[in-house]
Amino acid sequence: MSAARGLEGVRSIRGKRAEVTVHFRQSNVSPQACPALVLNADYRPLSYYPLSLWGWQDAIKAVFLDRVNIVSEYDKTVKSPSFEIRLPSVVSLKAYVRPARQPAFTRFNVFLRDRFTCQYCGQQDDLTFDHVIPRSKGGATTWENVVAACSACNLRKGDRLPHEAHMLPAQPPFQPSVSDLHRNGRLFPPNYLHESWLDYLYWDSVLEP
Repeated sequence: MSAARGLEGVRSIRGKRAEVTVHFRQSNVSPQACPALVLNADYRPLSYYPLSLWGWQDAIKAVFLDRVNIVSEYDKTVKSPSFEIRLPSVVSLKAYVRPARQPAFTRFNVFLRDRFTCQYCGQQDDLTFDHVIPRSKGGATTWENVVAACSACNLRKGDRLPHEAHMLPAQPPFQPSVSDLHRNGRLFPPNYLHESWLDYLYWDSVLEP
């Protein structure tokens, strides 16, 4: 899509009610794509991992729909025959989005809780998940019984209890809070961070003396 055509599409929906889709892109963030960091109304990122980013088209659409404030801009502009705008690099939502009280129990969130690390050997490749107490022995598929494990350790432990296999997880499994996952997510920044994002990604971290 050309810049002009993209802007004409934005102008055509001005004044109409429409949903703005949040596109989260974590890996291979390209500076040429000019993504905008999306902050909640309290100026915290909606998500750290994957980092909450919008493509420039969605960012401009949200500006026209009066759903965001532009916090910072790129030097780059896009224009149509009758309009010109600088691309937003950071936007904040005008309406606060309340985070979920508890994170969803998903494979991804289990990995994030365990920092994408096998809880038996410490490696970070070929991850799957393991039931600490095997299901055949009454173990449930819950936060408190599932850990990240590499395929090799998962196979080696097999259908045995931890003491039988002499394999105890480095960290006892637990149900994380949203804050736990956000804190872990900050450990895995994307390969590209625009300078205008930095004050908003780590502002709630403890500063070094």
